[in-house]
Amino acid sequence: MPLPVLPEHARESLLPPELVLVMPIYNEQETIATVVGEWIAELRRLKIPFAFLALNDGSRDETSRVLEALKGKYPDVLVAVEKQNSGHGRTCRLGYETALARGASWILQIDSDGQCLPKYFASFWSQRDEADCIFGERETREDGWTRVWISKACGLLSSLLAGISLGDANVPYRLIRAPFLQKALGAIPGDFDMQNIALTLALKRDHSARWRYVPIHFPDRQGGTNSINLKRILGMGWTLLTNLHRIRG
Repeated sequence: MPLPVLPEHARESLLPPELVLVMPIYNEQETIATVVGEWIAELRRLKIPFAFLALNDGSRDETSRVLEALKGKYPDVLVAVEKQNSGHGRTCRLGYETALARGASWILQIDSDGQCLPKYFASFWSQRDEADCIFGERETREDGWTRVWISKACGLLSSLLAGISLGDANVPYRLIRAPFLQKALGAIPGDFDMQNIALTLALKRDHSARWRYVPIHFPDRQGGTNSINLKRILGMGWTLLTNLHRIRG
């Protein structure tokens, strides 16, 4: 898929922002306005030159309508992209590539369900002079044992296959310096579905990258669609098992 054509008002704000926030969205009509508003308020409070890239991954609810209204409310920073459904991982990849193409110095990726709380971001940002990869570390969670188990299983399986410890390989709260993100994406096939896990591995293999972890609490999702089920978990595990070797060192 080609990179999104950004509206005129957004192009100016993306040339180049210090930070581009990348957020994939799927069926979040109930919460997306709150999530976007809270994050924009926090980034403005921190006085960071930023752009907010919201990628609607073929939502079937009223997410598109809500995003259209939000574009009118935040025209100077919000870029809403409508795209066909391709899954969370590939949507993240499109966001990363778009942010890099627009000259971002840092890329922040979060999810859209209200679990990535803005109050922790100041701690991420304060460590950027000493780090190239700053990831959240989910110390406590309220989103159920199924999702906790999924995260732990993904991290353990990925670490075993990769031969290095990846920790919480799929954590969605991550801040990455642009040159390191660019290099890591070059090692990952574009058709790899589990882009976040692949990206963690590619970044970990770069021994020049400096790492920091920020302890975070992960609340239950505020609403929207939870697309994870047992059948999909098994499918994701098999995909990971058979494809992780494709990530080049």
